[in-house]
Amino acid sequence: MQGAEFLARTFEAYGVSHVFFVEAILRKSLVEMEALGIKRVSAHSEKAAAYMADGYARVSGRPGVCMSQSVGAANLAAGLKDPFLGCSPVIALTGRKPPLARYRNAYQEILHQAMFDPVTKYNALLDDMVQAPFLLRQAFREAVSGCPGPVHIDVMGILGEVTDNAQAPTQVECDELFAGYPPLRPAPEAEAIAAAAQLLQEAQRPVLVAGGGATASGAGADITLLAEALAMPVATSLNGKTCIANGHPLSLGVVGSYSAWCANQIVYEADLVFFVGSHTGDQVTNAWSIPAPGTKVIQIDIDPTELGRSYANAVSLCGDARTTLAMLKEALAGANKKEAWAAKAQERVAAWHAEKEPLCSSGAVPIKVERLCQELTEFLPPDAVLVADTGWSGIWTGTMVYLNHPGQSYLRAAGSLGWAFPAALGAKCGAPERPVVCFSGDGAFYYHMGEMETAVRCGINTVTVINNNSRFGQCHAGVNKAYGDRQGNRAEVYTFGEVNFARVAENMGCLGIRVEEPDEIAVALAQALASNRPALVEVITDPQSQAPQPWTPPLKGV
Repeated sequence: MQGAEFLARTFEAYGVSHVFFVEAILRKSLVEMEALGIKRVSAHSEKAAAYMADGYARVSGRPGVCMSQSVGAANLAAGLKDPFLGCSPVIALTGRKPPLARYRNAYQEILHQAMFDPVTKYNALLDDMVQAPFLLRQAFREAVSGCPGPVHIDVMGILGEVTDNAQAPTQVECDELFAGYPPLRPAPEAEAIAAAAQLLQEAQRPVLVAGGGATASGAGADITLLAEALAMPVATSLNGKTCIANGHPLSLGVVGSYSAWCANQIVYEADLVFFVGSHTGDQVTNAWSIPAPGTKVIQIDIDPTELGRSYANAVSLCGDARTTLAMLKEALAGANKKEAWAAKAQERVAAWHAEKEPLCSSGAVPIKVERLCQELTEFLPPDAVLVADTGWSGIWTGTMVYLNHPGQSYLRAAGSLGWAFPAALGAKCGAPERPVVCFSGDGAFYYHMGEMETAVRCGINTVTVINNNSRFGQCHAGVNKAYGDRQGNRAEVYTFGEVNFARVAENMGCLGIRVEEPDEIAVALAQALASNRPALVEVITDPQSQAPQPWTPPLKGV
């Protein structure tokens, strides 16, 4: 068969239902994909295509596929930064001109393969279709194995036309085990389980911190059961937010720099911190200030190189989170509960809620963002997927939007502003039967607002909520601090002109609703979800609303 048919049939065998791309790349392959029922989503930028594939992968548990021609490869590589940081299995394909064109000033061509090295687990050249069977199998294997992540394959022809037309093997090969993640669930040694169980029993103030690895493993129910068995409070990273229901008595909320202060305080006061599937980076630890220095640490991770990376481990557990937690729960049967510690944690959480309640119920105009978050909490269906951008969108949704149903999912940007809207479109493709709601600030939405046309053209019916304060809200304080007492046009750095996004959405074929009164939010959200079309709800919020600031331990001696 031709290369085009081979590529399409390989994707079909691995269960790929959508590909996200910018014309022009692998045109004959796209024709073959259509014949096999694979949906083609043509985006308006390569970064958006990568973000769509990322959202698709995170919600479906299967690799997302994105593609671009040679001239767009640098943009596609930039788009892979977020799935790389977010540990998401994305497979990227790009085209390149044949060897004879190299080093001769070929139009639109640079040597781009090296750009993919920092943002992929696997970066390969497909020079001849005889390589295709093992390169494609390895791409899927690398993407989903261990800690998931992006891979890249560079095919022949600036549009992939050489690969499309080449003679390919007649037999498509698929390792079905690696069509989704996690493909394997390794378990730690029994001795390590016993040592960890002993430390958890001895601890007076243990806290479990769940990260994105726990979410990827589907370990939420096991985390809740273990926490209940010990009466152990649970904090999460943003990626681990749904590992325990926000309304659960043992839930502390998100910890770190995008956090609720109650979570930071309790984790800091713990005498044992149990990290489950967390990279222990600076965000979840508030620049490595939490937990306190010298606190005992147990860590579960499927990647042995992560064990002890930021904190020396008292016990390291190398294995799948769900498998390891089930073993621990069995080893801790009958253990004493830490009820006094749990009660203290509950008091802090209650104080947090009491502090925020007046803002959550505020009738002020412009609308307080806390009120928007409260309305969103009450609106989200039990099976909703909430997709949040980075910056203040991550803080607002992480701390103030409560997900209390086990069927709800939370996807957040790993750092790239503007990620959420295209990622939400990809998520809807990966879970078409579920309501998908995007939460974005106006500054983030500007990046890829053109993809509203993509949503309409492709029938991708998401609900997008724009927190519109006509500025980069997170930058406001920093710019003012930089100016100090100096005069100048500081607003020029972080403010935008007024734009009616609802009207723009309507002009692009979406449902657009503009909300200026807090009592209108619930009706607008319900109308958007019921419309069965791409919908945008623009909420005009108070520019003075400040996202929650993290609690930071006092400096010693101060």
